[in-house]
Amino acid sequence: MQAPVPQAADGRLHILLPTLGSAGDVYPMLALGAELQRRGHRATLVSNELFAGAVRSAGLDFIPLGTAAEAQDTIRDPRLWHPVKAFECIAERVLLPNLSRLFDIIARQSSGNLVVAAPGTCLGARVAQEKLETRLATVHLQPAMIRSLCDSGMQGRIRMGPGIPRLVKRAAFRLMDALFVDRYLLTGLNAFRKKVGLRPVDNVFADYVHSKQLVICLFPDWFAPVQPDWPPHLHAVGFVFHEASAAQDVTERAEEFLASGPPPIVVTPGSATDGQARYFAESIEACRIAGVRAILVTSFPDQLPATLPTFVTSFSYLPFSRILPRCAGLVYYGGIGTMARAIQAGIPHLVVPHAHDQPDNAWRIERLGLGRRLYPERYRAPKAARLLRELLASSQVRDACQRYAGMIDPHAALQRACELIEQLGFQQRESDVDGQPLPARNTTLS
Repeated sequence: MQAPVPQAADGRLHILLPTLGSAGDVYPMLALGAELQRRGHRATLVSNELFAGAVRSAGLDFIPLGTAAEAQDTIRDPRLWHPVKAFECIAERVLLPNLSRLFDIIARQSSGNLVVAAPGTCLGARVAQEKLETRLATVHLQPAMIRSLCDSGMQGRIRMGPGIPRLVKRAAFRLMDALFVDRYLLTGLNAFRKKVGLRPVDNVFADYVHSKQLVICLFPDWFAPVQPDWPPHLHAVGFVFHEASAAQDVTERAEEFLASGPPPIVVTPGSATDGQARYFAESIEACRIAGVRAILVTSFPDQLPATLPTFVTSFSYLPFSRILPRCAGLVYYGGIGTMARAIQAGIPHLVVPHAHDQPDNAWRIERLGLGRRLYPERYRAPKAARLLRELLASSQVRDACQRYAGMIDPHAALQRACELIEQLGFQQRESDVDGQPLPARNTTLS
């Protein structure tokens, strides 16, 4: 039974939900928007025009942020999944081009009832918070976006845990900023800040990743424990889900394959990953060696062999909430959205992390006993087959998967996230003090 929609005496909010990235970045924001709209507010999703259909199907308003051609160029860029060049690609093709665009969108929408809820990569939202005094909630999907001198998980392939002295961590963060984050972002960010009459900032991660008012983490604290030096106005609420509906014939074909033999392994690089022919070839051979069936999921079927073995089938999209619980395991790159679905399904993970937040996510999966990680340069069929057999035979992995699946409550997480956004909107409208953070930190509900 759905919770009653709260009625606000001073009217409804307009929540702007910008996001950059692939479907895994967009769908959680769609979930937020749909629930906020159910609560009586107006929700507008701002994203690449690729997602216009999905947004409107969810009943939300849509404002394009970048073109489909730009998104396709980014997907085809060979740097996108390179362990060293990935950030350069994202900064050049996604973050900086959308900085001024997003600021202008927020400026046009600006009103007394506007609240923006955006990931930390949406730099234009932070500029708007400063320049336009926009109420802003930063929404982090992955813990890799939040640094800590206590335990910062994995930074790339470097473990930054409590055993590493703080002095070393601090130096490592400075080096990462000098080589990557500030190198590729700071000049463009400060040029735009100067254009709108703001002083320059010295460090993107220190100054611009988190809103000064509210930070919402859409992951549970058992996945990434809240650290003492994370922002005090941070709330880890848990995973939330939204799923596009697959065509009926696709779902029926998947059901037929599932019913025709033992539970298969699902293999996917993610929705925005092209040029992975070797990954699929090695995966098919690994499944043959391990003696398991396989479902391949990719938006780019030209990556697949022209003829698939009889124990393998493929789809461009599948509703993971329905399919994964009936599968034996998942082989994937470690995107947070796919990862959360697999945890919910209670199946083992074989993670092949390339770049961005994937190495950190993969390490956390291994730490929880839910699976194993295998870096792409070592991803060969014999090694992958051995790990798959070990995962499928392990009672410890099976028990851990069942335990953590039972700890996920996406409904409670979604309700709490929306409550926090509402509190930010109503609290600031009732107050003359701008920029005041929501005071109480609380952790996961799922």
